[in-house]
Amino acid sequence: MNADSRKSGCENFYFGGSMEENKKDTIYQLDGTVPLKKAIPLGIQHILAMFLGNISPLIIICGMLQMSGALKMTLIQNAMFVAGVATLIQLYPIWKVGARLPIVMGTSSGFIGTAKAIGASFGYGALMGASFIGGIFEMVLGFFIKPLRKLFPPVVTSLVIISIGLSLLPVGINYFGGGSGAADFGAPNHLLVGTFVIIVILVAKQFKGTINNASILIGIVAGYLLAICLGMVDFTQVKEASWIAFPQLMPVGFEFNMQAIIAMGIMFVATTVETIGDTSGICNGGLNREPSIRELQGSVLADGFGSIVGALFGVLPNTSFSQNVGLVTVTKVVNRFVIMTGAVFLLLCGFCPKLSALFSVMPQSVLGGAAVIMFAMILVSGIQSLTRQPLTERDGLIVALAIGIGVGIGNVPAVLAQLPEWVSNIFAQNGIIMTFVIATVLNLILPKRAEDKAKEVQLSEE
Repeated sequence: MNADSRKSGCENFYFGGSMEENKKDTIYQLDGTVPLKKAIPLGIQHILAMFLGNISPLIIICGMLQMSGALKMTLIQNAMFVAGVATLIQLYPIWKVGARLPIVMGTSSGFIGTAKAIGASFGYGALMGASFIGGIFEMVLGFFIKPLRKLFPPVVTSLVIISIGLSLLPVGINYFGGGSGAADFGAPNHLLVGTFVIIVILVAKQFKGTINNASILIGIVAGYLLAICLGMVDFTQVKEASWIAFPQLMPVGFEFNMQAIIAMGIMFVATTVETIGDTSGICNGGLNREPSIRELQGSVLADGFGSIVGALFGVLPNTSFSQNVGLVTVTKVVNRFVIMTGAVFLLLCGFCPKLSALFSVMPQSVLGGAAVIMFAMILVSGIQSLTRQPLTERDGLIVALAIGIGVGIGNVPAVLAQLPEWVSNIFAQNGIIMTFVIATVLNLILPKRAEDKAKEVQLSEE
């Protein structure tokens, strides 16, 4: 398949309008200023997509450790502030830290299992100390991305993107039904709201310009209003929240425990892989190209930096958010200024608890309608990346085994239940890491035939 035919296929594939229109509009370019009246709604759209995911890990850990309500609210407020800072670093790098890509950062849910174990055994202070050291460790890993580049050919990064999409599909459906563990999960009102959001998004996608690009925002706002009309929203938390409060540095003192540090270090290797996958997803889904070494290195360094800052403010490690990768893939809006307005809004939430509360009381089924579309588009983006060139027999074996075993274990994590807990925590949570490991190992050990070498040459020339 030649480059022109790939471009034509891609143009017909996505929802964001024709490529000729995209070339004329700065929202489809990394650089350039976008009018605020256009940038702000598109930026807030990203915040709506990640808000619940950003605060949910802390809510879970705080509940398990029986923290006071005041400390819980402080940590949630800090999480918004840290996510804003980390996102700005990704958008506008300092030295080598940051990818200069539209990557949105937030509190990682991948650390929940390990964080539960550390918190229960050694306390929250040890968890924060381990997160701080782990962030430094990830930054060290970031400096070795270039020599490790051979581990990440397109077939491997594409499989990571696909596995991210597949792992998020159940999350989207859980949101759609009202949230995992909700007493009324699957109730008709949740299904109605989620379906209504999908319909509004699909209708908005039939228009051009801002309505098309802000379709996710429009769908979520419409769904939120419907949920209010149905009596599904309790605004007590909003009324009780204060208007202004400053993020609190070091709300919990550090403790350094070697067992906790080792456990978190292993998880930081895992989150590095996911960040590489998200960076590849942004470039493939939003820019129709593979990421550069500089972009991969910058994204991982910013990931580690964000986790260091997060630990200083008492929150779990930060990482790139896959739901926002899906949003970029759906809309093709990659302008950094647009995403920056969203990052600034995150910072405002960090200083205004009442604003944060307004988002946190939104029923999960509202986000679910949008999440189903966004998460599925990550999967489609990975498939598109994987099939840019015809798959060789060797590629087919790598894809079959990596997806078959990696995603299979992610769906049936009990198969690893008899192994050491750290193995289960790393490989059984969502299948992404197992998919990456299998794809990487097979790519290194399977012999390459003439067709594989010819494909490598063709890819290097593009």
